[in-house]
Amino acid sequence: MLATFTFMLSITLLASTVQAICPGFNYAVGQGNGINRWDVYDDSCNIVDSLTTNLNPCDQSTFGCSPPPIIFNRYTNTFTGLVYACRTDPQSGVCGNDVISVCCRNDGN
Repeated sequence: MLATFTFMLSITLLASTVQAICPGFNYAVGQGNGINRWDVYDDSCNIVDSLTTNLNPCDQSTFGCSPPPIIFNRYTNTFTGLVYACRTDPQSGVCGNDVISVCCRNDGN
């Protein structure tokens, strides 16, 4: 009985420390390992898509960019083709050493 209680308490404490990267959004984007790589993360900090290029990432099909100050304002999933609107969010977090720059959500478009 004590072992079951200890196990349940451990699960509860672990769950309470897990936070969403971008609450209310589908994905988060941050600059990954290296200057020319941008990773797309799910809420569990798993890399689900990415762009690696020596060219301007705004001119590639994965991301769209806003006018200055430039941020990614659009993410197109390279697997499904779904388009997500992106914006900065003060509640965004960090995945490993990668600071999240924008959060992206699909509003049905």
